Amino acid sequence: MDCCFLRHSNPTPTAFTVSSPYPPPSFRKPLPFSTKTVLDFPKNPLLARRATSGLSIRPRRVFSIIASAGASHCEPSSSLNSPLEPRSQPGRFLSSVLQNHRQLFHIAVADELKLLADVRDGAVSRMRLSAGSDEACLHRRVALLREQECQLAVEDVMYMLIFYKFSEIKVPLVPRLSRCIYNGRLEIWPSRDWELESIHSLEVLEMVKEHVTTVSGLRADSSVTDHWATTKIPRLKLSQAYTASILYGYFLKSASLRHHLEQGLALVNQDNLGRRTPLQFQEMCPYGLKNLLFGRVSNVQSMSYSQGSTNQEMKRQTLKCYVKEFDPATLQRCAKLKSKEAVNLIESHCCALFGDEKVNVIENNELIFTSFSSLKRLALEAVAFGSFLWDAEEYIDSVYKLEDN
Repeated sequence: MDCCFLRHSNPTPTAFTVSSPYPPPSFRKPLPFSTKTVLDFPKNPLLARRATSGLSIRPRRVFSIIASAGASHCEPSSSLNSPLEPRSQPGRFLSSVLQNHRQLFHIAVADELKLLADVRDGAVSRMRLSAGSDEACLHRRVALLREQECQLAVEDVMYMLIFYKFSEIKVPLVPRLSRCIYNGRLEIWPSRDWELESIHSLEVLEMVKEHVTTVSGLRADSSVTDHWATTKIPRLKLSQAYTASILYGYFLKSASLRHHLEQGLALVNQDNLGRRTPLQFQEMCPYGLKNLLFGRVSNVQSMSYSQGSTNQEMKRQTLKCYVKEFDPATLQRCAKLKSKEAVNLIESHCCALFGDEKVNVIENNELIFTSFSSLKRLALEAVAFGSFLWDAEEYIDSVYKLEDN
């Protein structure tokens, strides 16, 4: 069991960059409230430290997102109307901050991650110090429990970061399907197709549209009548298509960043590639070669090149053609989720969305009548979810070391 904790060393400070999708506290204003205002939390080391920070979550300005489907048959499943309710105290805390103090959300996220890292690493340190003593077994058990609690809390933090990204483009997550089905028919309205497509670059959007056509059967040039035509699909198959779309969005994020890097490398000294020195190559990779090649940096800043290298001198390869040339190992590397927390979150979200309301398990495989427009909405949301998941996972791992998948 010791080996499961060895990966958690004391975290070292990580340099934040302005390009991070989730800005750190150093780029934001100080907390504008009194340190005298505290919350009466249960006796828990994580909650106690949060309470002493002086952050009040008493309602001031309510930020609500309501998703509608059909004739407003979808009812809220939580305060944020998301399929998956927060399962930990940090998750519920961030949910309240997002609703009542949206401008402080990123500060609260950074603080929660640091608290979770301290709690987990502190328990592991005590376990190691007690090795060989009479209390070794007790500290080992405590460290395991803290590990499980922190993992669940980090999954909630990851989910709230994804929810925040959806709220930025003013797109609500589809609630539980059981609350959106009326008289055996599922309708999701408004579709929000334009907003969900706006987060992608033109090259990525081209591949997203092809994927959506494959999943929903709805072509880009389909008429309004085609959009509202009805079809039927088993619930389990719909869940599998949604999950596959999340993974596809995650893959496109990783592949597009890798493509961007290789395009930049090809432009530098393209006439003297054979004579490039290790020092020059290292200067091109200030974040580290492994991190950049395999999608570990959320944004790669544009670089200045020599005057002799121009875009006209190089035939630019499209992302679609670039991905088609992937060998099996590279394809798996870009498509594989980096952390166990991301794997668990996708499973929990999909079970909450498609499963039974009480047990969150897809027990029946009933046929669902729905429109092609609603299928397209689900596919676009899932692709966006995967892209946002990549960003959230990348940011969290810079503060709280995630478990490798």
